[in-house]
Amino acid sequence: MDDSELEQILATVHALLIAEDMVDAADLVRLYPARSEQTGYDNWNGGTAIWDVYFEVPPKEYAHLGARRTQLEEQVTARLKTVLEVETQDWYSAKIVPARAYRKEWRVEETGLPRQARVNILDGLRLEGTRWNGTLDEVEFLSRIFDLQVLPSFDTRFKDAAGDIWQHCINNDDWEPDWVFSDDRFKLLDGPAEPFLNFLCETVNPVVRPDRDEALKLVSHFNDQLRPSGWELYEEERIAGRPRFAHRVLTHNGDRAVLRARTVADALDAGWMAKAIERLERAIDGDPDLAIGTSKELVEACCKTILSNRGIPFTKSDDLGNLTKKLTKELRLVPEGITDEAKGADNIRLILRNLTQLTNNLAQLRGLYGTGHGRDGRHRGLQPRHARLAVASAVAFIDFIAETHRHLAGIEKRIEN
Repeated sequence: MDDSELEQILATVHALLIAEDMVDAADLVRLYPARSEQTGYDNWNGGTAIWDVYFEVPPKEYAHLGARRTQLEEQVTARLKTVLEVETQDWYSAKIVPARAYRKEWRVEETGLPRQARVNILDGLRLEGTRWNGTLDEVEFLSRIFDLQVLPSFDTRFKDAAGDIWQHCINNDDWEPDWVFSDDRFKLLDGPAEPFLNFLCETVNPVVRPDRDEALKLVSHFNDQLRPSGWELYEEERIAGRPRFAHRVLTHNGDRAVLRARTVADALDAGWMAKAIERLERAIDGDPDLAIGTSKELVEACCKTILSNRGIPFTKSDDLGNLTKKLTKELRLVPEGITDEAKGADNIRLILRNLTQLTNNLAQLRGLYGTGHGRDGRHRGLQPRHARLAVASAVAFIDFIAETHRHLAGIEKRIEN
């Protein structure tokens, strides 16, 4: 089978998969290159050629498919048979294989941070007009990360990078403000992840950027780009009451929960929640007691935000239990709204009842271990794993009620129109 014949057959297979709502299999056929190869011959029944149609998927995406590969192969194979059985006795099977990923420097360690994420971060600095070196001059700033006396000079009048940078950034100021991003000596865009992440940490160091709010805003922007690649900046310690940040690989479920909480906060445009999430992000590993207390505050902020959006009054004296009751009534989450005839009604009632109880449990946990209460000298706080449990529980609640709020808002808008 030549390439043009294969393309015609696959176009029909794709149409069948779409018609049968097998979207993932249809995407496989449409997105990835395919080739056919005869892999055997069976003499039975007059002779039958055995063909495999290989779909070459990039290694990372191939790995993510996991056990679903078999299901997708079976779905595509069945449609190949449907298309071809009227014109041939040959057998065709779909096979998903990893595409070859050869690159000349494959034995060199991967940078671990995609170039596009770096470009997005640096573009963000440009768009905001942010000086990457803050209150320091360029030589002072870069000397905190690199040995400028070892790096070469591009100006023959100077023996090293320190003199070169001083001449063109301080003495003459004839380089563009963002020159460092494309300077081959520092390899910020295409080099290993470590120097780039160190560069980001220094841009928000309190010595470089004393304004705490400005530094936190930058860290938030940086993490928006870093987290999808598995990295984040986090508060490692405080210097004169100001945070100093380091970088780390994201590994914990608590980190993923914080990411989900941030998505909910962004969807609700909730400043209160954003502040609570900021504290959670720094506290899960470093201060579990604070994370537990903040989990309760996060739920409270979410309840107040949605009640405000829906015009439901509440007072300062309303505790978390009262806020939750008002919200479950307004969003019609109460178990009584599910009929006995509904399949799994008892299970749904139990899930909803437990979900609304999460807030009460968090409040009690905060009272026992969280921040906000005096302790004697024998008090011992909980561990990060307990904090991650509290955070995950809080996020499960706010995720559910926020999605329900958006669902009801969509229905109400359609009714109005």
